[in-house]
Amino acid sequence: MTTQNELRLLPWSGPEGKPCYLSTDERGGYMSRLANNIEADQLETAASMLDHASDLFEDQDADPEDLRRLTGELTGTLRDVLRVATSRGHLLGMSEPHRF
Repeated sequence: MTTQNELRLLPWSGPEGKPCYLSTDERGGYMSRLANNIEADQLETAASMLDHASDLFEDQDADPEDLRRLTGELTGTLRDVLRVATSRGHLLGMSEPHRF
């Protein structure tokens, strides 16, 4: 999965919100599988949140508090999806890792 001196950006943050990285050549290793599963869950959550946001924004009587809560949830979800995209882009050699 990684060549020498390459690290995989993991789909979670470490202490103080700092990025976590994995150094391994094992695609089927425990940590690689765990990261893959978490990324899949994060992308599934993003799709679900998008559907929920679309419905809520179409509701003319939506409660402002619900819209504020949704904005916070969307911010976290977007952060997760950006981390997945950055990680996968880096693995494909397309870009430098984004600083979170």
